[in-house]
Amino acid sequence: MKTSNFLSLNWQDLGKGLVMAILTPVVVIVQQSVSTGSLTFDWKSIGIAAVAGGFAYLVKNFFTPSTEQ
Repeated sequence: MKTSNFLSLNWQDLGKGLVMAILTPVVVIVQQSVSTGSLTFDWKSIGIAAVAGGFAYLVKNFFTPSTEQ
């Protein structure tokens, strides 16, 4: 599988970061709904989770060396 080089990102990394930015808030919503017992949408917390999830994924890929041999 082609991965980006160390200290760089490619389009695949950005696409996967977008997927993480979409999926991370889903986990936050489910966790909050289970905790409170009702389905509520706190848009501020959803936005923060989306930005944090996508950014964390991109930072991880930026500092991870390529696995190609």
